[in-house]
Amino acid sequence: MSILKKLVSQTAVYGLSSVLGRMLNYLLVPLYTSVFLPAEYGIVTELYAYVAFLNILFIYGLETAYFRFSSQEKGYNYFNLAFSSILISSIVFSGVIWLLSDSIAQMLDYPDKAHFIQWLAAILAIDAIVAIPFARLRQDGKAYHFAVFKLSNIGINIFLNIFFIVLCPLILADHPDSFIQHIYNPDLGVGYVFLSNLIANGLYLLFFYKGWLKVKLTFNTAEWKRMMKYAWPVLIIGFAGVTNEMLSRAILKYRLPEGFYEGYSNLEILGIFGACYKLSVFMTLAVQAFRYAFEPFFFAQAKEKNSPHLFSRVMTMFVLFTSFSWLVLSVFMPYYAPIFLRQESYLMALDAVPWLLGGGLFLGVFYNLSLWYKLTDKTLYGAYISLIGAFATFILNWALIPVMGYMGSAFATFGSYFLMVIISYLWGIKHYPVPYQVGKTLSYVVFAGAGILINSQFEQSALKATLIVLIFLTLPIIFERQSLFRKRAN
Repeated sequence: MSILKKLVSQTAVYGLSSVLGRMLNYLLVPLYTSVFLPAEYGIVTELYAYVAFLNILFIYGLETAYFRFSSQEKGYNYFNLAFSSILISSIVFSGVIWLLSDSIAQMLDYPDKAHFIQWLAAILAIDAIVAIPFARLRQDGKAYHFAVFKLSNIGINIFLNIFFIVLCPLILADHPDSFIQHIYNPDLGVGYVFLSNLIANGLYLLFFYKGWLKVKLTFNTAEWKRMMKYAWPVLIIGFAGVTNEMLSRAILKYRLPEGFYEGYSNLEILGIFGACYKLSVFMTLAVQAFRYAFEPFFFAQAKEKNSPHLFSRVMTMFVLFTSFSWLVLSVFMPYYAPIFLRQESYLMALDAVPWLLGGGLFLGVFYNLSLWYKLTDKTLYGAYISLIGAFATFILNWALIPVMGYMGSAFATFGSYFLMVIISYLWGIKHYPVPYQVGKTLSYVVFAGAGILINSQFEQSALKATLIVLIFLTLPIIFERQSLFRKRAN
């Protein structure tokens, strides 16, 4: 049980940093939705959707490969190799994007925004360069260092956003001749979102300054090929995963028939859906925190005799927690959503959020199940599953958006992740059997989903929502009563 406690404690630290960090970062959403029109916010939504895809390309699976090889063998410094590889490739990739920034901006219908593309190229390079140092912090169990660095970056980003978007216009309005006129350009608008991100990310390079002094740039062709043989399917998995998450925001503007939502342009709908999509971040945070702790955990525990039963117990507790979170976030959404989405027009897509939250739950289950192909070095199977999920996402978005609008995208996200869970489970029990408590975990998900559907059929009521949540809480008491009583008897 001490092993589980360690996993929980590390997940809590990663979770606290992620949840607190994202919560702080999420405070920017009311700012953006107050200052920027939906069409302006649509630019941020679309460009960051592309950044999510490129982040996967820039790291190309070496983060997971680093965990695998550094935990399995001694005598070779896989950190230096992985870092050197990503450093060189990031400089090349970002350099190409920078040189082609004018053409890219023209292609995206932002002809005067090439500087946005250049800033994003630099952000991508820095994110990739610090990925392996962050992975080593996780590998060494330095969750607190990880949390401090992440929170510092977020705090700086928030400060810069507030400074440029709120304080500078106020100061300039009262004192037009102040020094602010030399550092602030009102015409830049949403560009300050990207510029703030770039400056904050640049400070990551200072956070790891002690580590840079110890890094030795090296390259061993044979060892690199071994890592890449393991990593390239992880790259495919990453691309497919981002496709599931981001494709709707990348194609909604183009696939949605013009005038589908009366009085709104497609770019405005993209901004509205992108803002509501942000509300699903609470589930994403829980999944991300778990993944940060679980990935090095299962590599370390794989050789233990009782590891399959341990992994099963982890799955059950994870599904219980995320199902409860799904239910609570969905039934109480009408009360907290207006706090973040300041203009009423942004609230029109709230009905899509429970489906997005449910998709996030299944994504977490998929991460849980992924241990079978990572531990057996069958990452190619993970690539197959992820490609199937990405294909399903594309087909569903392509077919449903013209008919159902943004709800089609929400259904696509939910359906594709659910499909990936089913396939991964069926393949996993053949290659790395884990005695998952399928009936129990499935009941948690079904009961939470039923509660959300029931809640949506009746008039909004805090009392009704609270009653549904309390009824759900009886499930773990019923299912865990035997183990509870056994502990008392002992």
